[in-house]
Amino acid sequence: MAMLKLAKHVQEVTGQENLCLAGGVALNCVANGRILREGPFKRVWIQPAAGDAGGALGAALAVHYRYKGHPRTVRKEDAMKGSLLGPSYTDEEIEAELKRLGAVLPRWTVNNSSKVSLTGWFRKNCRLVLRSNGVQPAGLAGAALSGTPRSRNMQSVMNLKIKYRENSRPFAPSVLEEECSKVFEIASDSPYMLLVAPVQKNRRIAMTEEQEKLFGIDKLNVPRSDIPAITHIDYSARIQTVNQQRNGLYHDMIRAFYEKTGCPLVVNTSFNVRGEPIVESPTDAYRCFMRTEMDCLAIGSFILDKNDQPEWKEEGDWRKEFELD
Repeated sequence: MAMLKLAKHVQEVTGQENLCLAGGVALNCVANGRILREGPFKRVWIQPAAGDAGGALGAALAVHYRYKGHPRTVRKEDAMKGSLLGPSYTDEEIEAELKRLGAVLPRWTVNNSSKVSLTGWFRKNCRLVLRSNGVQPAGLAGAALSGTPRSRNMQSVMNLKIKYRENSRPFAPSVLEEECSKVFEIASDSPYMLLVAPVQKNRRIAMTEEQEKLFGIDKLNVPRSDIPAITHIDYSARIQTVNQQRNGLYHDMIRAFYEKTGCPLVVNTSFNVRGEPIVESPTDAYRCFMRTEMDCLAIGSFILDKNDQPEWKEEGDWRKEFELD
């Protein structure tokens, strides 16, 4: 409510139609969604490195413009282009690294795959990973885990079999930008998962009187929509919109899934086990794929099937390598 009042005051003072948010408070995706829906601004954009971790980007920009004297240009599109600023790998480098690990590599292209159930997704360019108080303020198209949102069990399965954490922890959707408003009550893109919006009313499932009497986990597990894996208890979802220009093959994969199923989104979470850093190399991706119960790994132009892979062996309990969050 305080952020909404401040936003209204800013609009009254400036008369502007567009609002740009930054700073740690701008990582509150619920508040951002309310400002977009209830505030006076037509468009809201949130800098994905909004917390203290984004100071490095600010320092680089200050040098670029103030000390180097480069001209500033105003762009209508997202100039950050998905924050895909991490390391880049060619198909040849990916193939060499995976073969060194003993992986079996059928060369299927991602474009030809419609299977998204428990799939690890690792692109040639990883996204910029910035954390602020445990929040990941960026879209996950570079390194993500994907699953079908229509399954009542997908949330529990991804938590227990991949994340190794409580089965009630929520997940977010990656949705085709061009189809987003058909599923969610939002008229804006949300490339960095910094906006929460309600699911459209025609997709919601009303609770029965008996279900309303439930408590705790039992009530939490009641499906709230026809896409239950990403719908929170209040019928909302933390949205990542995906388009072809920014997200490339990730967009194509979701589009293929949409054409086969009529569902324009997938479940989306970071490519890591609870407590671990997000994967940022082919070795990281394959190791996480083999340690967990993922079905497939889409990496570069390759899709690896778990059933084709040799047995994964390592000494000790890898779950103790990192402290749990």
